[in-house]
Amino acid sequence: MSGDLTELYQQVILDHNKRPRNRGKLPTANRVAHGDNPSCGDQCSVYLRLDGDRIADISFDGSGCAISQASASLMTTQVKGKTAAEVEALYEQFHHIVTTGETPEEISDLAAFAGVHTFPARIKCATLGWHATRNALKGDPTPATTEKHTD
Repeated sequence: MSGDLTELYQQVILDHNKRPRNRGKLPTANRVAHGDNPSCGDQCSVYLRLDGDRIADISFDGSGCAISQASASLMTTQVKGKTAAEVEALYEQFHHIVTTGETPEEISDLAAFAGVHTFPARIKCATLGWHATRNALKGDPTPATTEKHTD
């Protein structure tokens, strides 16, 4: 990855950490899920308003490291308006990026997290909000925990 692209990706992460999008409790949410990363102390609650199978609105709240908070923020911008199947496909793409460092040919903000693969403990930080969102979509009240996942 070129230095310019690496710097751009770092700026995306820093921007989402400093100025998170869709942060706060969503008063119209009809699905809520919580996620916990005990190894890092990250916590993330995701609030969804579903319209059928489509995410009409989404927000998150929580605390944790810059990677977890920036990832949750970026995730909310990527999944709003998507169906559960589309969110699952995006999660698979994101998971591939953070575990391998390989990025899709088309430039995507999700690729900003490609460098996470060099820090395996941070993969859990980056995927926490995604796991909570997936639970919310399934209507699963069980808190998502990174300790249950092999990533």
